[in-house]
Amino acid sequence: MIALLLILVGLGWVLVFRYRRRNMYKLAAAIPTPDETNLLVGVAHKMMGNTEEIMSSLQRYSYDSMKHNGIVTMWLFHILYFVSSNPFDLEVILKTCLEKDDLHRFFRPAIGYGGIFAPVSIWRRRRKIMVPAFSPKIVHSFVGIISEQSEKLVSSLSKCVGKGMFGSWPFLSAYTLDSVCKTAMGVNINAQAKADSEFLKSLNRLLNVICERIFHVWLHPDWLFKQFPVFNEHQKCIRVLHEFIDQVIQNKREEFQMEKISKDLEVDTHYDLGSHKSKTFLDLLITFSGDEKGYTNVELREEMLTLTVAGTDTSAVGIGFTLELLAKYPKIQENIFQELYGIFDGSERALVKEDLEKMKYLERVVKESLRLFPPVPFIIRKVLEDTRLPSGNVLPAGSGIFVSIWGIHRDPKYWGPEAEHFDPDRFLPERFNVEHPCCYMPFSSGPRNCLGYQYAMISMKTSLSAILRRYKVVGEPEKGPVPRIRVKLDIMMKSVDGCQVALERRPTKLC
Repeated sequence: MIALLLILVGLGWVLVFRYRRRNMYKLAAAIPTPDETNLLVGVAHKMMGNTEEIMSSLQRYSYDSMKHNGIVTMWLFHILYFVSSNPFDLEVILKTCLEKDDLHRFFRPAIGYGGIFAPVSIWRRRRKIMVPAFSPKIVHSFVGIISEQSEKLVSSLSKCVGKGMFGSWPFLSAYTLDSVCKTAMGVNINAQAKADSEFLKSLNRLLNVICERIFHVWLHPDWLFKQFPVFNEHQKCIRVLHEFIDQVIQNKREEFQMEKISKDLEVDTHYDLGSHKSKTFLDLLITFSGDEKGYTNVELREEMLTLTVAGTDTSAVGIGFTLELLAKYPKIQENIFQELYGIFDGSERALVKEDLEKMKYLERVVKESLRLFPPVPFIIRKVLEDTRLPSGNVLPAGSGIFVSIWGIHRDPKYWGPEAEHFDPDRFLPERFNVEHPCCYMPFSSGPRNCLGYQYAMISMKTSLSAILRRYKVVGEPEKGPVPRIRVKLDIMMKSVDGCQVALERRPTKLC
């Protein structure tokens, strides 16, 4: 009798639950679903593998969306998502659906409400403070630091020259971490000098755990997540990151007091950005937010961690994929070398800001690398109210949307039949004529786009030029124009093999 009653109560709850969501089911039914969708679990069974398998599934759904006017449904049990690769729809989504999806809550224990992951109510205030800190003048003031760290990268890589294939990822992520920590916080973490940096290890492992938790539904409830051994790893990594950043902020607060920096600046004050050229991002955020009346130490930690995570991985991923592509296409690499030789005249002098503006071909190569292998292949937004899209589809309130940057960057409808080809010259001014601005958005688009895109481009071009001036990147040449690189999703998209390449030293003089 009790069992029957429980069954009836459960059935009643399901009926009420479905009735309240009837509009969602109706609107979702009008949009195609992938063939592998299961009646009970949707595509959740395809998200149970490792990070390479998860990425492979999301790639398939992106290709499916291309066949269905740029959108397909993706049920994860009772949770409704859509995968979209239609640039006209994406413009509306990225401008109107500003709230981050609930899956971002898994970043919160580590990063809190840092700008990238913050709810709109918090993001608006912080964005206003962050924008002037990322002005071109300030970002370009960091070229010297980034160039110095690039030279250290070249020195670190020298031990691998002539010794066959090796995974370049540890070297690249150590370089970007050193650059970010120096420019963001003014600290020398010296990850490039340490073979086993605890900070870098903790950062990489934490991102991996968060990704596993996002796509493995059984790890969603906090109480259940705490029962798994990975929870202790998760907590340890957070402690390492928080303790380090907290100490840096405390030191910076004391430095501000000693130097008696003005405490009267308000957020809306007009700033002379030229006077802040020698300041770090941490200095600028303290000042621009109102000094002691501005950001709390916790808010500063959240923003510093966000900058560290985004700045370290985005640039390192972009550099790594570019190196792998150049190993596969030696003629393109040779074109870059000829350009760099002309700029530096074969000398070993340090890079200066003016050199970056002359690297036209290298910039096209980086842009094409970011098109085929965007570090952030998907952005997830929450749909708060029914949203009609230019395609005619309606996203129901309560659903989520996977903005497939991977998909839109490879859609032959917008990039032509050679969309999958590695062709840097498609970014020549006379050839680059995409139908819609959202056809190419490696750093997102709309009000919540990435503020650090200029910083990332400087970091990538500076480091690549330093490497390619001295070394020839070697690998197995690709037999065709479509590069094959296995990828995985660790929050950002990364190479499965750790960016395997080999290096040969370049002659000091051209023949």
